[in-house]
This record gives sequence, C-alpha cells and structure tokens, in this order.
Amino acid sequence: MPEHSLEIYKIIPPPISTAGVYYFTTDSGVNYEVRFGRRQDNILHATIVFGVTNDEFEGEEYSLTNRGEIYRVMNTIVVVVKMFMDHHPKMITYEFTGLAKADEPEDKLTSRINLYKRYLPLIFDHNWKFDYSGGNTIVINRRN
Repeated sequence: MPEHSLEIYKIIPPPISTAGVYYFTTDSGVNYEVRFGRRQDNILHATIVFGVTNDEFEGEEYSLTNRGEIYRVMNTIVVVVKMFMDHHPKMITYEFTGLAKADEPEDKLTSRINLYKRYLPLIFDHNWKFDYSGGNTIVINRRN
C-alpha cells in the first residue's frame, strides 16, 4: 500500500502557476523534476514525466533512485500532480510513461507502471478511468 501519511519534500512550483515544471530535492540531495507536457493534437491531454536531474546520473534524466526515499518521492509527486490539476481543471487525459529497464520486456507492465498503479488512486477519484498498457498509463476523465 502507498504511504498515506503524505510526508512530502518541499515543492518548488513554476514561477507562473499555469506552467508545467515543478522541482523538489530529497534529503539525500537528489533533485527531481516533474514536467507536464501538452499534446499538440489535444491540449487537454498532458504527458507527465519525472525523474532525477543530478549530473551524477549521466543523462538518465528520468530515472528514479533507490536511496530509501521512494515513498516520500511518490507522495511528493502525488501532491505535484494535484497542484497541476488545480490550475488546469479542464484537462481530460493524463499520460504517464514508465520506460522499461534493460531486463524488462517492453510488452509487459514495467516496474515503474506497477509503482504508478499504487499511487494513481491517491490522485484520481472514481471519475477517472485507468488504462495500463506496457510502459504507459493513460488516465481519462469519465465525465467527458
């Protein structure tokens, strides 16, 4: 079960509240970026990517670390997505991509998508439908 205490890191929101890039730093000094991109063919569809931005990870920009901080990191991402949703109430689709690790088959749910499956219900209520497929999760508002 996800960590429900929702202990989070300090979030640095974008300077313009409607922009789509948020940052936070863990206690071990790992810098995270959470980025919301809009689809060109549908501006009400946001793609969410997040991961570390420290130079030590050598360009693996959207990797997660295993430093015992994953619950607090994911709780922080839950709050960031809710912040974005508050500023963009008309959004109808959110897409999360969980790239497969080298030892994971690309046609199966990735370990990252399985992690998302544990946390997405903390963000989205019963009005949203989840579609899990391989390395992607699409969350669609049922009311549209």
